[in-house]
This record gives sequence, C-alpha cells and structure tokens, in this order.
Amino acid sequence: MLIAGGAQHNLATLYAATQARDAQTTASQSAATKFLIFVRAVQIGTEESLVTQTPDGWTIEGVGRLGPPIDVTTRRLEVKYDPNWAPQELTIDAVTGSRSTPLRTIVSGGSADNEYREDGRPAQKRDAIDPKAVLLPNPFFAPYEALAMRLRTANLGDTVPLYLPPQASVTATVDEVATDRIQTVERLIEARRSRLTLSAAGNQPLTMIVWGDEHGRLLRLSVPSQSLEVVREDIGAVSTRRVTVSRPGDEAVTMPANGFNLAGTVSKPATSGAPRMPAVVLVGGAGQTDRDVTVAGIPVLGQLAGVLADSGFVVVRFDKRGVGQSGGRPESATFSDYADDLRAVVRYVGNRKDVDRDRVAVVGHSEGGSVGLIAASKDKRIAALVLVACSGVTGAELNLAQVNHNLSRSVRTEGDRQATLDLQRRIQQAVLTGKGWDTIPPNLRRQADVPAFQSFLAFDPAKPMEELRQPLLIVQGMLDTQVAPSNAERLEQLANGRKRPGPVEVVKVPDVNHLLVTATTGEVDEYAALPDKTISRAVSEPIVTWLQKTLTPR
Repeated sequence: MLIAGGAQHNLATLYAATQARDAQTTASQSAATKFLIFVRAVQIGTEESLVTQTPDGWTIEGVGRLGPPIDVTTRRLEVKYDPNWAPQELTIDAVTGSRSTPLRTIVSGGSADNEYREDGRPAQKRDAIDPKAVLLPNPFFAPYEALAMRLRTANLGDTVPLYLPPQASVTATVDEVATDRIQTVERLIEARRSRLTLSAAGNQPLTMIVWGDEHGRLLRLSVPSQSLEVVREDIGAVSTRRVTVSRPGDEAVTMPANGFNLAGTVSKPATSGAPRMPAVVLVGGAGQTDRDVTVAGIPVLGQLAGVLADSGFVVVRFDKRGVGQSGGRPESATFSDYADDLRAVVRYVGNRKDVDRDRVAVVGHSEGGSVGLIAASKDKRIAALVLVACSGVTGAELNLAQVNHNLSRSVRTEGDRQATLDLQRRIQQAVLTGKGWDTIPPNLRRQADVPAFQSFLAFDPAKPMEELRQPLLIVQGMLDTQVAPSNAERLEQLANGRKRPGPVEVVKVPDVNHLLVTATTGEVDEYAALPDKTISRAVSEPIVTWLQKTLTPR
C-alpha cells in the first residue's frame, strides 16, 4: 500500500472559492500550510492545505505537485466532514502523467459511493465503511489533516478507522503516544507524536508516525518502510530543531562568531549564592550535530548539561555552524574553524554577568575534544579542559582503526578485507597529498575530496597538546568501539610530555560505550537497542568532581 503525495501550487483559487462559498456563513479559517514531500531523503514535491471550519462542519482543501516516478498534479482536492469529523464527501481533480484521474466519493451512513476513472474509463464502486472513517485518498496529503485532528485525543491502544477511496478500509491502532518539543525561529511547538500500525485484509501491517501541533494541525508524516517523509515547511527548515532536553529556566541565546551567529542554550543552577558562577562550554562530536547531540535517542550533551547545571555551573551548549539555528556554512569548515567557533562561545560566556570569566572550562566529546584541544592551546580564557572519548592519534590512524574494526566484524574474506584497507589507505594518501586520485573510483573521490575529511585526517593531537597549559581531565569508556580505550593512554602520554606540563587526570569507566551509556558490547549496532538511555553517573560524577576542584575561586 503506497502512501505518498505531492504539491506545488498557489492557493489563491482555494481562498477565492472558500470566500465565495462561505459569503453568507461565519467561518473559522486556518492559515494555508505547505508540506515538503521526501522519498529516500530526496524532495519529490510539495503540497499545500487549507482547513476551514463552519457551522456545517470542516473542509480540507489542497493543491500540489508530486514529481516522477509518481508524477501527480493535484489541481483541486476537497474533503468535507461534519462538525464531529464524520466524513461526508471527497472531490479530487488530479492528473497522473498526462491522464486525468478524477475521484468523487459520497459517504452516507456506512457506505461510500465512488466515481472515478480506471485505465481511462469511468468506474463506480460502493464500499461499506465505518461512519467515522478518516478519508485518505492515495497519493495525497492534505487529507491527513483530519487524521492529525483525530489523533489529538487518541490514547494508547485506540483504533482509528481509515478509508482509502476507492481502494479499501484500513484499521489504524495507536501503538505509542508521546510529546515532542520543536523549536522554530518563531516559536516553540508542543507536538503530539502518534505511532500507528495499519492493518488491512490481505496486506502486511504498515507502521506510520504522525505528528500534530497544539491545535491538531498536521506537522509531519513518516512511513519508514517506504522512506517517505512529509514535513510541514516551518519545521522542515534547517533553523528548526527538536528540543530533546530542557530544564526550567533554560535560556535560548545567540552568540556572535566570525561573520555569523551561533545559537545555543544556557542552563543554570536552580539557586546560587554567588553573583558570578563557574561556567562550562560543551562541544559536540563529528557530523551535523546540534546542541544536544542526540544519537539513538540519547541526548548526550543535553543530559550532561543538566547534570553540570545541577552541580552549580552555568552550562552552554550550541548548534554547530550551519546546523539547527546557527548560521555559517559547514561544507568547507575545518577543525580550526570549529575551534574558532568555540572560542567565540567562550568569549560570550566570559562576558556574561552571571559568570566568573576566570573559571570557564570546556568539555569536548569525541571530535569535540579535538576541537577543544585546539581552542584551549590558543586561548587562555579557557581555564580547564575535559576530553571525553577523544582520539589520541591522528585522524588518519583513527579512520583506519575504525575501518579495520568494522571489517573484523564482517563476514568478508581476508582478501576482501585487505583490499578494502588498501583502498582506504590510498584514499587517505590522495586526500592528504592531492596525488593518486587516478586510482580512486570517482564516486569515492566525490565523498572524500572535501575540506572536512582532509582536516580530520591531518589532525594530530600531539601538536596542540604541546602548547596546552591548562589542567586536563581525560575520560574514557572502556567499551568504546568508535574511539578505542588505548586513545586515553596516548592522550595521557602526550599531556605528560608537554613543554610545561600541567595537572593531568585520567578516568577509565568500565562497561560504558562511546555515547557514555552503560552497554554490553559497545558496538554501534547495539545503540538503538540499549534499554538505558541515560549517560552513566560513572562518567558525569568524576567530571563534576574534577571541575569543582579545578575551578575553585581565585
């Protein structure tokens, strides 16, 4: 059963039609909304919807365009429900390819009479349906507004009857109900997320996830098995983020960087007797990570921020450049660029009236530790540095170790493994020297020949460590398979070999993986199934204790 749809059209005609129809009737009309439709992460179309309420009931209207391979243009769609959301009629004027595919459905009691065209010929069909069914013609999305409204009050275990005219009736069972907080540039949306299992005679069950806003308007639709995502335009913007962790009194802040602003969250202790408090800046790892660094449902930095704030620190975490609500572009950003961004955040924190500028520390997780190491080696405003699950070898060495580890767990032959390692070495050499690209497949070159990967491979922690003067804490989970525990030992050796060694402490935590969570194997493929989604106190408590000891008032 395909559930898909598209849109790209102006709703002026819908507004005009609505105004004419309701000229003698008081109507409550919501704003028209635009949805972006993606299949396998590629946008294939858009659709606009308009929801209107009158004393006679509800009307949902839509227009849109869905590109190939489905190739549907919706010139007009209208669904009518009574005041209690019982279906009344559906009208669709659409074109599939070059063929007109109209549909009209009239619902009366427990029957739905359909008139449509099949293979270019007129056809009729009568189906027995639930009188309260939600009408979801395929492939169109504006009608899902009615489903979002119905789910607004649905509870776990409830069933919702659906009818896909002129195809079949379907029963949707609510398997999960949760709330999500979505921050856009304009406002914070309290969203309701419902996971449904759709069952129809002769078909395999299908999982669907529907998000609705505080008013019951559709926010997002996801069908994982079909790689289908339908996202309302306001939450589909790059400036929108899901708020996975929040505390009472959290402060959204904007911090000036080099030509753009970084967006972040400041978390503070509930009470403090001091006018100026010590502060901690958190730095996330590799990839397009936001301020919470949520992986497999675990907001690593979001949780750590809460623990540190409860322990008396002002804590700042921020979206990386080009991510979430931060400006800048990440395409050509290097480790040094990210270190400059971090220094800008440290400068902002030190200028806050509630922060003691002489007691600002940086805690970097994974690649964020490498960025923190560069920043701290250049900036005396950073009073202390904590490296958590951080590499102690060059990026090239770490990359080969990760590839080798993944190969060791595969069922490939030894010859295949060695060939893959040889190819990876040649890619690294080409990235670092600019020579030898003629031996690399073009598709791999497009992925590898970018500034970010070059910066990662070339990074050597030994170089900034030589210039580091600050006290240093190294924290390592002993089940970390992404950054092996031997990296902590290497970092300790480098720290003790500095020109002017400062205090160094190392904490090794048993049974903890790269996400700082208690694990069994530590492997990446275990992340999603971990029953405990909370970072281990065996990680957070030593960090708190060390920071409290290190950042004592002068």
